[in-house]
Amino acid sequence: MPLPNNALVLVTDGRKLLLLRNHGDAAQIDLRVERHDERSDQKNGEMTTDAPGTNQQSGGYGRTAYEETDFHQLEEDRWAKQAAERVNARALRNDFDALAIIAPPRTLGELRKCLHKAAASKVVCEIDKEMTGRPIADIEALLVAHTARAELADV
Repeated sequence: MPLPNNALVLVTDGRKLLLLRNHGDAAQIDLRVERHDERSDQKNGEMTTDAPGTNQQSGGYGRTAYEETDFHQLEEDRWAKQAAERVNARALRNDFDALAIIAPPRTLGELRKCLHKAAASKVVCEIDKEMTGRPIADIEALLVAHTARAELADV
């Protein structure tokens, strides 16, 4: 489906967030930045205080170590949830009629889980790709190519 005028485009990856608005129309996409956020990347020592725990085995000798928590992934999941909350608030205010989401596969999955039904019903395009570090022209080209493939698939 072509990206209509005034559609909102969410580009995120767990560290950066871009909210773009299509000021063009379905034939000519013209994205402009509405919001840009980026979180600072913390080191493991700043996030953890202990080594992973251990567990006494019921039979035999020794201890089994628990798997260490991936705090960076937890932060990225939390970031995706916050991005979804921003989109949800805008959807409930009827700030947009169509939504396109561009995010890596894991982040896209987290976004899907957290989107309100009002926002989820407005999704016209989902692309599982990392694009936060790319210029807006590349994002526009990706959306044009994706909508062209979708139109060919519908024929």
